[in-house]
Amino acid sequence: MILKNSLIYINQFFFFINSKLRKFYLKSNIYNRKISKTNSNHLEYKPSPSLLDSIIKYKKNKKNIKEFSLYEIWSDNKINDNDFKKLNSFFWLFTLDLNSSKKEVQSVIENWIEKNINYNARSWDTDILSKRIISWISNSKITYENSDDIYKSKFDYLIKKQLNHLINEINRSKKIDDKLIGCAAIILGGLSFNEKLKYLDYGLSLLKRIIKFTFDVEGFPKSRNIRQLNFYLRYFILIREWLKESQNEIPDYLNEIIFLLGQAYSLINKDLDASYFFNGNTNSDNLDLDNYFKRLGYTFKNESFEVGGYVFLNDKKLSFAMDLGPSPEKKFSNNYQAGTLSFEIISNGEKFISNSGYFQNYKHQLNLISKNTACHNTMVINNSSSSQFTKNADGSSLIKNSTKILNKNIQINKNHWVMIGEHDGYLNRFGVIHSRKIECFPSSSKFIGTDKIIKKKKSKKMNFEIRFHLNPEARVMKTQDKTTIYVDCKNEGWKFKSCEYNIDFETGLFFGHKNKFLENQNIVISGIFENEDQEINWEIEKMV
Repeated sequence: MILKNSLIYINQFFFFINSKLRKFYLKSNIYNRKISKTNSNHLEYKPSPSLLDSIIKYKKNKKNIKEFSLYEIWSDNKINDNDFKKLNSFFWLFTLDLNSSKKEVQSVIENWIEKNINYNARSWDTDILSKRIISWISNSKITYENSDDIYKSKFDYLIKKQLNHLINEINRSKKIDDKLIGCAAIILGGLSFNEKLKYLDYGLSLLKRIIKFTFDVEGFPKSRNIRQLNFYLRYFILIREWLKESQNEIPDYLNEIIFLLGQAYSLINKDLDASYFFNGNTNSDNLDLDNYFKRLGYTFKNESFEVGGYVFLNDKKLSFAMDLGPSPEKKFSNNYQAGTLSFEIISNGEKFISNSGYFQNYKHQLNLISKNTACHNTMVINNSSSSQFTKNADGSSLIKNSTKILNKNIQINKNHWVMIGEHDGYLNRFGVIHSRKIECFPSSSKFIGTDKIIKKKKSKKMNFEIRFHLNPEARVMKTQDKTTIYVDCKNEGWKFKSCEYNIDFETGLFFGHKNKFLENQNIVISGIFENEDQEINWEIEKMV
């Protein structure tokens, strides 16, 4: 133990020294000269700003540059991090109308260049820098056109200098999302300056590596994160459209991953007005994204019912989803939530049974709370989650024990859906397997569930809880016989029944909206078990 602690201390010491030396090097004249080596060619390909409609969230009412006061803001060191990122990424350029004074816009950029011409850690952060390159080039009608040669030389030079820095540093980025945005910026730089060897080929090679590293053999994100799936699909299509518009060859691997992600997107969002809350997802409106795909001629179809370890089933008025997949690898688990075998029900476009959602701000204590199994419609053993988490120094958390799926079986007939699965998330700690079977009869909106605790070794007495989280607008009432709970949700009546164990309802937290929370009600079946296998039966049925 002493030797192990000593090695950890030595590794931390060398990491600290190396980090300090690298920071010193990045600020040095040696590094500045290295990234300042650029060609003298000018901007050639100028992409259509509308290609970024799926990325940029801005109001439809455009503003004039005169409504902004930006000339002195670059010197304001007191600005908070969030506003700093928004300002220095220059994505606010997409909010300007084309009647804005080009001279004033270019003056603001020139002023920024004077303050930030050399590397500094804050304004040259990978995410901020990548978005700035994309924004400057994509808004060339106001950032570049009708400018004099001196300004154009400064503009071209600094974009290439930033690209050189990005190429040097992008592999050090820990966030795959930042790498993809940086990769997009490098590809766009290669297309716009006709720098095939230096930027375009490197960017496409990096893109291929990102795809290979980030997606499983079926083309689904290894994180099993639905929100990330949408993010990747947006950027892959954006890169493809840049290549198409600039009349460059589109790699087969890019077409293939767009096809696979598009199929998954189609299945997950099939005829739905509500979002599913699995593994980092929150409420999102995909109408604008759907219209974006249609405008560009992308039509995605999927006749299957399973993707990425999830099952998605739809009838005329009823939709059902279930997580029948394992936990992701540790390095892909930043946003993972321990909701194995959890499920959700949507009736007439409204969520009825809903997982609690996800609190994305990892610096807030609610982030870790929202990752717990207790925030999902599944089983909790001994007040513990099916996957355990360990905190990183920056406040984020990763899983430290994997959860595998055993004996999965799915049977789909016209009016009878059966989903069966087991997981081993509680096996090492408590010696038990959680098994779940859910039968659905869509024509009558009825669900029959059987949860089993299968003992694999002797243990002391332990408790279990099975939760069914409800829409925040749902209202509940318990009957006197203590076996039935009535639920009123969105003008629909539902009956929940379980006879063998204690059932009750309690107040919980709902994180369905990004970084916000509401109170909701959840039904709880609870009990104690020791050395015998347990079987817990329950029913959910819509009342006519």
